[in-house]
Amino acid sequence: MFDTKGADDAIVVLRGASVEHRYDTDFELPFRQESRFWYLTGVSEPDYSAIFVPKTGEFHLFAPKRETSYAVWNGRIRSQEEIQELYRPDVLHNSDALQSVLDDLAPTRIFAGAEEELSALGVVAPEGCAIDHRSVVDILTLCRLHKTDGELERMRFANQANSAAHEAVLRSVRPGAWEYQMKGVLEGTLMQHGLQFPAYNGIYASGTNSAILHYVVNHQEMSDGELFLIDSGYEFEGYGADLTRTWPVNGVFSDVQREMYSIVLEMQKNTIDATRPGVKMEDLHWLACRTLLEGLLDGGYVKGSVDDLMAQNIFALFFPHGLGHFIGLDVHDPGGYPKGVDRIDRPGVRFLRIRREMESGMALTIEPGLYMIPALLGPAFEDPIQSGFLNRSKLEPLLHFGGIRIEDNLVVNDSESGHENLTSLVKEIDEIEAIMKDAKGVRG
Repeated sequence: MFDTKGADDAIVVLRGASVEHRYDTDFELPFRQESRFWYLTGVSEPDYSAIFVPKTGEFHLFAPKRETSYAVWNGRIRSQEEIQELYRPDVLHNSDALQSVLDDLAPTRIFAGAEEELSALGVVAPEGCAIDHRSVVDILTLCRLHKTDGELERMRFANQANSAAHEAVLRSVRPGAWEYQMKGVLEGTLMQHGLQFPAYNGIYASGTNSAILHYVVNHQEMSDGELFLIDSGYEFEGYGADLTRTWPVNGVFSDVQREMYSIVLEMQKNTIDATRPGVKMEDLHWLACRTLLEGLLDGGYVKGSVDDLMAQNIFALFFPHGLGHFIGLDVHDPGGYPKGVDRIDRPGVRFLRIRREMESGMALTIEPGLYMIPALLGPAFEDPIQSGFLNRSKLEPLLHFGGIRIEDNLVVNDSESGHENLTSLVKEIDEIEAIMKDAKGVRG
């Protein structure tokens, strides 16, 4: 995959991540391997590096030489035999051999993972050797677009565990509980499944906080009559899940909550049903927008035809983010925009993280939402054009409603349905209310 024409002796040099510390302290942050290095080597420990030789397929792994102090402070030092068995390189070296191996290979071209890769490793390229800092990123992005069977196994387990943890939160939601307590329930349940690392900074948002797309304060008491939105996921062996659900704090959807939730659920069902190879992500987004507007029209919240509402970008007032993104070793896995493809310059959809046709093996989220955001609706009420499409008398009382989002993780495939939904967490209204009623009975 690497263009080695005119340089058959080319090599790929990659540096793994090291332990980082909080600001200027000795407090170690939890270690997480750099995703591209993890993808190619399977190494999830700090301070490793690697050389790949495209012509021969040879994999050289360079393991850090641990001092005795490492065993005292950090844990047992692996033997060379253990490292060889665990990661199966063609050749295993100590990290201090990197320069000598580089000199022996004497490449005329080096594909490096980042511009500072060689200097960070403390090595110098041979004189006259060309350095390519971009191809590694581009090629590994293409590789990571399509998940292998092993990757999908990890993603299925991550989704199963995260679905169970979200249900534990569902059973704990009640008036008087705090957002951070729900975070504790989720994290505790996931720890029991062996998942210790968040895939991203989770959202635990009640009331009006649920209309803040990346709310992370998580420090509000939940009140009767509000909604609670949870958007959180943890990794299993590097592969994350990204799930979102929205529930009534008191266990029963009010009439308007039920109405709005049903619109979002229909948005998600329609777009999931349409997800299959050959479908463009922006077309799925437009389908979600039209479904949203149809629901708001039926409820009398907006006026006009769906086509006119679409033309005036009214959908973006209620759905200001993209429909979904790729997921894998990173919660926002790369590859959403092929080279030469630009973002669509329209409200809402400009934040779409994927703009390409779906292909078998791609893993993505489908996460439509509906939010009442004063910062968007307030100006629209005064806009001479947009105001004509809005039923202000019905929308204004909902400015403190909050928001609703429902998110599942899918893998596109060649089956009759065109996809596999990895997420098993309940989302039908009657199922949600039944579980919350049962939990309330258990609590007494």
